[in-house]
Amino acid sequence: MTNIIVGVEDTQAQTVSGSTSSGTSTTNTTNMATSQPANTPTTLPNNPNEITDTQLRDFIQKAKASGMSDDQIRQAAAAKGMSVQDINKLQNRINLIRTAKDVNLDQTTKKDQLGREVTTDETKDEDGKKDEDGKTTTAKVYPRDGSAIFGAELFNNKNLTFEPNLRIPTPQNYRLGPDDQILVSIYGNSVADWKLGINPEGNIALPGIGLINVSGKSIEQATGLITSKLIANHYAIGHGTNVSIGLGNIRSIKVIMIGEVVRPGTITLSSLSTVFAALYNSGGPNNIGSFRKIQVIRNGDVIRTLDVYDFLLKGSQKDNIRMQDGDIVRVPTYNVRVKLAGQVKRPATYEVLPGEVLRDVIDFAGGFTEVAYTANIKATQITDQDRKVVDVKAVDFSNYIPLRGDSYIVDQILDTYQNRVSIFGAVIRPGQFELDKGLTLTQLVNKAAGLRQDAFTKRGFISRLKSDNTQEIVAFDIKEIFNKNAPDILLKKEDVVTIPSIFDLRDEYSVNINGEVRSGGDFPYSDKMTVEDLIVQAGGLNEGASPARIEVARRISNSDPTQKDGPVSQVFHINVDEQFKINASSFILQPFDVVSVYSLPGYEKQRTVRLEGEVLYPGPYTIITKNEKISDLITRAGGLKASADIDGARLKRIDKLGINTEKGKSNISEVSQERIARLTHIQQTLKDSTSNVFEQLQNDYVGIDLKEILAKPGSNIDLILEEGDVLRIPSQQQLVKVNGEVLFPSSVVYTSSKSLTGFVSNAGGFSENALRRKAYVIYANGSVKSTHHFLFFKSYPTIKPGSEIVIPKKLQHRGLSAVEIGGIGGALASAAAVLIGIITLTR
Repeated sequence: MTNIIVGVEDTQAQTVSGSTSSGTSTTNTTNMATSQPANTPTTLPNNPNEITDTQLRDFIQKAKASGMSDDQIRQAAAAKGMSVQDINKLQNRINLIRTAKDVNLDQTTKKDQLGREVTTDETKDEDGKKDEDGKTTTAKVYPRDGSAIFGAELFNNKNLTFEPNLRIPTPQNYRLGPDDQILVSIYGNSVADWKLGINPEGNIALPGIGLINVSGKSIEQATGLITSKLIANHYAIGHGTNVSIGLGNIRSIKVIMIGEVVRPGTITLSSLSTVFAALYNSGGPNNIGSFRKIQVIRNGDVIRTLDVYDFLLKGSQKDNIRMQDGDIVRVPTYNVRVKLAGQVKRPATYEVLPGEVLRDVIDFAGGFTEVAYTANIKATQITDQDRKVVDVKAVDFSNYIPLRGDSYIVDQILDTYQNRVSIFGAVIRPGQFELDKGLTLTQLVNKAAGLRQDAFTKRGFISRLKSDNTQEIVAFDIKEIFNKNAPDILLKKEDVVTIPSIFDLRDEYSVNINGEVRSGGDFPYSDKMTVEDLIVQAGGLNEGASPARIEVARRISNSDPTQKDGPVSQVFHINVDEQFKINASSFILQPFDVVSVYSLPGYEKQRTVRLEGEVLYPGPYTIITKNEKISDLITRAGGLKASADIDGARLKRIDKLGINTEKGKSNISEVSQERIARLTHIQQTLKDSTSNVFEQLQNDYVGIDLKEILAKPGSNIDLILEEGDVLRIPSQQQLVKVNGEVLFPSSVVYTSSKSLTGFVSNAGGFSENALRRKAYVIYANGSVKSTHHFLFFKSYPTIKPGSEIVIPKKLQHRGLSAVEIGGIGGALASAAAVLIGIITLTR
């Protein structure tokens, strides 16, 4: 398997490495933020022991994105020839990674069991959006209860992997070892380019020269050895020939992670990797691991102790040394952890080393917030038997030694003011002001730029807190105080002064206008407002308005309540100038007046009806007289055509109020709901949704007898026409429509010899759910007839051309359940027992 090391030019790049036998390696610097690298594993390796944790995490992400289940992963592993033992081992590693780090790409930032933040590809900013690179743009948010372990989120941040940058010069102290590759370039009089791998014995083979041992040597030392060998073999180094020696592919090393880490064991890293990279690949310290005493053990000796806080708080990496093959990283348990919550910038749980004090813990948290109460901190300590509370004063922050299990709470300052007074109401600049020494009420009014003209000066009040924290009201007459007829009032802390406006003490004045104006309604009242002013504000008079018939209704405040016929309003009849000229004698309105503008007595708008169908001149007609009737309209249209079906004539009249047929109903919405319910029921009954039943119900067709109307023009059945009427005269009808609960709803050719059942038979007959006794017929003119019953006999309506037969559906009756039958039986038995008791008593 080839060793793959991905460069980390971007903070989101990842390193994928594995064991190698050839000592060669390749480098890929693909930006992970834009695309997946071409050499990222997309399938499982044959040997699960060879795959690194980074590779396996990448595979889990790809499997999740493609929707692969665990069963499908196991099947794919079996297809590659893995044994059952290897498959189980692979599944256990997948489960372990899923537990330690959430790789679910469908979820946003989470916290694991250690209180560490786990970010995924759905990291969002404060507005719930991702930036251009898909990275977070928000600052770290710490829970105020201090439950998060400080530093734990470092090793779960996908944007900070600690992988080395392979495009930098080889470090001066880098020690060569097996599997490294040395690049030897000879140029000048002699030219040669060699890629020389270091074998397990630490040797490189110079072509034509022999073996040179470079293991454990720096690049500078190796360069000196190689140059000496070249000169000894007659290369004119320094005399027209030069040599350049560099490092090619980097070898992999094995590092052992022990102690309190999330995933202890042996991990594979680049030989340029540091302690932080080793910690990141192992998941970092677990919930009891120390972040401040991490040991690097080499050849049995502790060569360095790493404190993660140095990096987090100071950016220092002085102890983040480069790892070597066989190094051991040991994470011990922590000794003292304390919780700092409340008003600090980074509430969290912090690890404390010997010699550190409470001031250091506060510094770890970034200091206090702007609203923190810093005079003292409440400390909760754990004793041998219970807990106790200690108040740590500010002067003792540098002396108090944190103990194991301590919990500190920094409170917030009180939401009170030492020197605040407020003034509201009819002043020019209301708000809060400083309470100067000896500040009085008049001085505060002057601070607020004085009184407004609408100020009510007879009475204001001060809301004041008494010594027992109860509230009292202090009333004053501001006019008398300004005139020095009353003593000024000395203000106190948190006094709230209110000076009302005259408008606050009365209803908002308005006037109303309705009738023949363009925009009627309520309008604000103004002093000396006239009727003409109000009409102009309402957009002027309508065309048919009568300026000589305007009525003003005014409220009465002195009506005699003992009189039954006492007036409830005062009414004035006035005239206005149509040009709205200013006239000194104009009627002056008062608050809450109601102005009604009436139309001219003889003013009429044109009313139009429409005549359609089989007449000589169909089209729209304007009504000539108030009592123009249907017969008059037919005459104006030149009469009927020979093809007209006089029996099918129908009149459509829009029901403007929605209460045409529901007599006795006063609630229009109730009627509308009933009509909707009826339409829904008919729609469920009929199988043909194009039935004209809906058209007739929705458009309010009126059943008329045109033949009788034309025979007796001017009679009661000759209806007077109204605005919007549509009279339609159809041509001769030849079909009958059969709808509802029949086997095959259809149209049947009319035959005078057929009855209703005959037409139903032509539609396949009645269905099982047909309610025959409720069958009805809708005639072409819009009238409806239902089936009549006498004893056991049914009398179906007569069928005419253009009719529609409707067969309703039976109502579905639900049978009684066993519980209901038992309940009825029990009730009957109880009733029988009562009856027997009554009979016995009467005897």
